Amino acid sequence: MISKKTLVALQFNYKNRSLEDNFETLKRLIKQTPDSSIVLAPELCLSGYKYESLQESANFSKKILDELKILSTCRVLALTLIEEIDGKYYNNLKLFHNGKLIETRAKARLFPLGNEEKYFTSGSGKDIDIVEIDGIKIATLICFELRFTELWQQILGADIVLVPSFWGKLRKKHLKTMSEALAIANQAFVIVANSSDEDMASSSAIISPFGDVHRDDSSFILKREVDFKEIKKMRKYINIGLGA
Repeated sequence: MISKKTLVALQFNYKNRSLEDNFETLKRLIKQTPDSSIVLAPELCLSGYKYESLQESANFSKKILDELKILSTCRVLALTLIEEIDGKYYNNLKLFHNGKLIETRAKARLFPLGNEEKYFTSGSGKDIDIVEIDGIKIATLICFELRFTELWQQILGADIVLVPSFWGKLRKKHLKTMSEALAIANQAFVIVANSSDEDMASSSAIISPFGDVHRDDSSFILKREVDFKEIKKMRKYINIGLGA
């Protein structure tokens, strides 16, 4: 495993902007991130939850896939996109690395208060797993999935958990508390990337296995160089069976 890596959470407002404008913002921010970094964008950061234009969003997602691959050159890039498959719409996580699409999975736990179940088809919880890139074990929990602690158990052993979110301001404390608890419970780094729209919680963060938090609600780009030896150190210091 590479010992040191820069972790990056992107944080910006996008709910009432066009797909094209949001993609320009995303590209601009990604280009400011260091080579070899691991970059996470907020949930549905191009489209937001515009249920009236799902097909338009799905068409746009298809059109930009090759450009997203290029943007992932020399870095890991993760985000979620609206995609249409066999007449059904999915909130799909896409994980890119060095110009290639590494993983796609659909959000498995849809948020009932946001009517997601009415418009999206859920994925399978069995698809929430660990992907290894350059010796780094990466898992993902998409927004509402963070609330299900049985999924924390499912991804035990991951070095990094990515949490792309569109999390409301009213439940800001929940996002902060659970993401920090996840890092401590799983003895892993956690990256949270959340929308900074007015009614959203912001609270994007990079959290260490010890629970140390780097968070700044005013930043578009949060970055922190981390040493993965911290994981081994923590798992040896407090042994919960994850190995040193």
